Amino acid sequence: MTEPNSSHDPYAALRHSSYRWFVLSLGLATLGMQMQGVVVGWQVYARTGDPLALGLVGLSEALPFLALVLFGGHVADRVNRLRICMATILGLAFCSALLLAFTWRYQAGALARAVWPIYGVIFLTGLVRAFYRPANTALATDLLPKEHYANGSTWRVAVFHGGMVVGPAIGGLVYAWRGPVAAHFLVMLLLSSGFLGLFFIQYAPRAIAPRAGSILASLGEGLRFVASQRLLLGAISLDLFAVLFGGAVAVLPIFAREILHTGPQGLGALRAAPAVGSVLMGFAMAHMPPLRRAGRTLLVCVATFGLTMIAFALSHSFALSLCLLAASGAVDNVSVVLRSTLLQMVTPEQMLGRVSAVNQVFIGSSNEIGAFESGLAARLLGLVPSVVFGGCMTLLVVGITSWRVPELRKMDRIG
Repeated sequence: MTEPNSSHDPYAALRHSSYRWFVLSLGLATLGMQMQGVVVGWQVYARTGDPLALGLVGLSEALPFLALVLFGGHVADRVNRLRICMATILGLAFCSALLLAFTWRYQAGALARAVWPIYGVIFLTGLVRAFYRPANTALATDLLPKEHYANGSTWRVAVFHGGMVVGPAIGGLVYAWRGPVAAHFLVMLLLSSGFLGLFFIQYAPRAIAPRAGSILASLGEGLRFVASQRLLLGAISLDLFAVLFGGAVAVLPIFAREILHTGPQGLGALRAAPAVGSVLMGFAMAHMPPLRRAGRTLLVCVATFGLTMIAFALSHSFALSLCLLAASGAVDNVSVVLRSTLLQMVTPEQMLGRVSAVNQVFIGSSNEIGAFESGLAARLLGLVPSVVFGGCMTLLVVGITSWRVPELRKMDRIG
């Protein structure tokens, strides 16, 4: 439910020139990384035919990310955030160049079926993302006044998921028509363009006061802050377990090939469907005043996400599967915007990097760990039962969170 507000400006955040360049860079980088996810997933499954191999792709990225993301948050609070973003996007472009070189060089011969070099590059990508994600989130906040945080979060999530719409679709089409070499080249080009977009941001770094104490003490400060904020902790824990158990992205190549009987193009469409729903919901939310009963809305959206995953697992219709995935993306968009806005509103500016890093431990890693869980569960339980089980676990998590964190259920408005 919303309140009428004639003064609400749906484009408030985008009226800031630097923020426009920021979301453009984010969109290009997301486009490239989502393309890479489709290409690598199809490559690995084509070479191995093993669902666990798909899960190991996620694990290869999650392990280094988890190991370093808290330190990445510390760096984001101590170093120019724009420069960190520039260096890390350049690093992601370098990783895509390595994948391009390996794929082009070893199209035949002993290494034509090898996947360990791909895992190695994805591991390096996880290292780079550990520094990119906290700095990127904190920079987004630096570029806007506080009254525009909610609107900025809405557009940032919409642009991010816009990249998730187009990226998988283009990745699948380019892979099918021109092969993995052309697809990896396009990924490298998009990431390089995202790097160039950051040059147009006008950014005045904050004056950083000398801080006593060790790096460990600094990291502990961020962890203690999140632990002290029950609303924030409840929101990010809810999202963590929903994505960890409820997602099915890692096993979409198997659904595409063995259940829905489609090829790389179909896989690209399936990967893009959640983002289509998210983008549509994002544009709708941008034109709406801040939601009321935000906590209850968050819980309902995560529960709906779990239900759509159960229905998707049982579907044998390509069209129905696309619609269910789109619906899952729409409700996920609402939960991401609410959580992102809550984080920005309650976190002191000088701690944004570290708190964003803690958030990434919960959320950013859950996608990759969730990918490993999906691959392992598919091998142990079977493909369809594993996704149904994950959806049921998501519903259980919603019930427990609603019971254990009643203030989240009662939360009214954010921003």
